[in-house]
Amino acid sequence: MSIKIVFAGGGTGGHIYPGLAVADELKKIAEKNNLKIKIYWFGNSSGMDRILVEKSGSADRFCAIPSGKLRRYFSIKNFFDVFKIIAGIAVSFFRLLFIRPAVVFSKGGFVSVPPCFAARVLRIPVFTHECDFTPGLATKINSRFASKILVSYPETVKFLPKNKQSLAVVTGNPVRPVFYEADAQKGREFLFEGKNADLKKPVLLVLGGSLGAHQLNELVVENLAWLTEHFNVVHQCGSKDAGFVPAQTDSYFPYPFIYEQMPDVIACADVILSRAGANTVWESAVEKKPSVLIPLCGNGTRGDQVDNANFFKERRAAFVLTGNEAVFENLRNCLEKLLDKNERNLMSQKMAELASGKRASLKIAELIFKNIEKHGGMIKNSSL
Repeated sequence: MSIKIVFAGGGTGGHIYPGLAVADELKKIAEKNNLKIKIYWFGNSSGMDRILVEKSGSADRFCAIPSGKLRRYFSIKNFFDVFKIIAGIAVSFFRLLFIRPAVVFSKGGFVSVPPCFAARVLRIPVFTHECDFTPGLATKINSRFASKILVSYPETVKFLPKNKQSLAVVTGNPVRPVFYEADAQKGREFLFEGKNADLKKPVLLVLGGSLGAHQLNELVVENLAWLTEHFNVVHQCGSKDAGFVPAQTDSYFPYPFIYEQMPDVIACADVILSRAGANTVWESAVEKKPSVLIPLCGNGTRGDQVDNANFFKERRAAFVLTGNEAVFENLRNCLEKLLDKNERNLMSQKMAELASGKRASLKIAELIFKNIEKHGGMIKNSSL
């Protein structure tokens, strides 16, 4: 028997990679139960969505839909985006009417709102997942249409409307299966083979984002002498800052972007310096890596990264430098502590405790299949 499931989400990798992890688990469960599954991904008609989804091979088909954005500030673009949102709802409605999926699973980003609204009109069950500590605007809207609201943190439930809290299920944040199979030796070979690096020094992996977190990159570049004295610095600087960072040396290894090798690279790192996006912090947790987090904050963000970072800080799994604290003197103090192997091991243990238990991607996949079984009777003799 064939099952059709629609995924909706996009705008950033943070809304796509966790969804791909769930899609991979769904395929494994379907295979175990001798079922055929077809996964459609509804994403932005422009931007990176199609590239990331099609490159992954996790979805069978990418369906582009128009997408607007609800800004919390005055902009003339809000007027034009109303028409994009209406168009997105119309396109989603007719695509869903044709596909007739068993479930629509939303991974966030405003592009997910029109498909969730259309699914509710067509009485198709909607599952929505929030990666961050506090729900974003898309999740707040999608929760109105959802059968289940899946969250990464127990504390997130209290931020949902009172009449929706009973629909919440704490699953954790989905991490791609390849991170559970990462090989530190392969990471070292990718980074250092054929290069004159001092492998006795610990590896500091700086994750400056896929495009570029300039504040973080600037902090590293301006203080590179001290950093390379104590660490082999592997720096994913982002495509926008590729010309800003210096050339490779025996202790400094810049990369605009690392994709396929990233799980192995994280596995071989001793310390991670990064923002506090949901994907980054949970991938680091799966790999049990001590971290120094410099969350994005200020007027350009709703503060979700600060909340994510503080969750890890309170559990002694990471150091956090927020706002004016993000200066090199404080960063150096954190990194000097992490030069002590015992300190790294302690923090690694705390990271491992946060990532213990059943994989979030598997929990979500099982919930989706149980819903299909309950309402559609599609899974007989299931092992769930």
